[in-house]
Amino acid sequence: MPLQMSRIDIRFFDDLGIFLPHYQRMQWIQLDINGTPSIKHIIESLGIPHTEVGLVIVNNQTTNLDQIAQDCDRVLVFSHRHVGQSLRLGKQCLDPSPLFILDNHLGKLARYLRILGFDVTYRNDYTDEQLALLSNQQGRILLTRDRHLLMRKIVQLGYCLRSLEPRIQILEVLDRYHLRGQIQPFKRCLDCNYELISIDKEEILPQLEPLTMKYYDEFHICPNCNRIYWKGSHYEHMLRDVVDWLEESNTSTR
Repeated sequence: MPLQMSRIDIRFFDDLGIFLPHYQRMQWIQLDINGTPSIKHIIESLGIPHTEVGLVIVNNQTTNLDQIAQDCDRVLVFSHRHVGQSLRLGKQCLDPSPLFILDNHLGKLARYLRILGFDVTYRNDYTDEQLALLSNQQGRILLTRDRHLLMRKIVQLGYCLRSLEPRIQILEVLDRYHLRGQIQPFKRCLDCNYELISIDKEEILPQLEPLTMKYYDEFHICPNCNRIYWKGSHYEHMLRDVVDWLEESNTSTR
């Protein structure tokens, strides 16, 4: 029995065009399809992860990604950027303190997010299978530049970073998840992600360098790895980074 042949028209908006060849951007794409694929399958066959899709309209009606495409359908696909929360598709992170998991190539971004106080799981030896599974099991937003990783069915929360530059990537994440109001700088260990706790100087005197002992009195420690933190020159440098990110993020949303 021959496969059912259908033809649909589909168009992508906002910044979803970056996933498409230039000749398909910001215009109707006519597709011949076999069988009865879902809208999700069609979108991902064009190279766009389902996690990037915020709203789908088929024949002037909002719908979900599981809808089966029909002959002569006209499909509009929008990103999360200009879509109200009540209309967005799929599982969304509504937690004011979101959890993240980053793929193996995003070590600097992981550090930047931890500087800002966000809960970040990162290791440079996770497999794609482990990243997808942990994202699903722990409700973590999977950050990556690998669109095919985000296309795994098990991945519900994720974002495909556009930039290769970590200092731009951090602005992307702050903007995508509206995080400026949730920033709590220097509350986490930069190495292992645990929340820091205050510790009396007298308890750690043997571990301090003479100049640190002389000029600083306020200290925090990681309860997991015992790394000690204080407001030295490294702190001042990171603080300047935080101020820069906030200023740039505010500018980008005007």
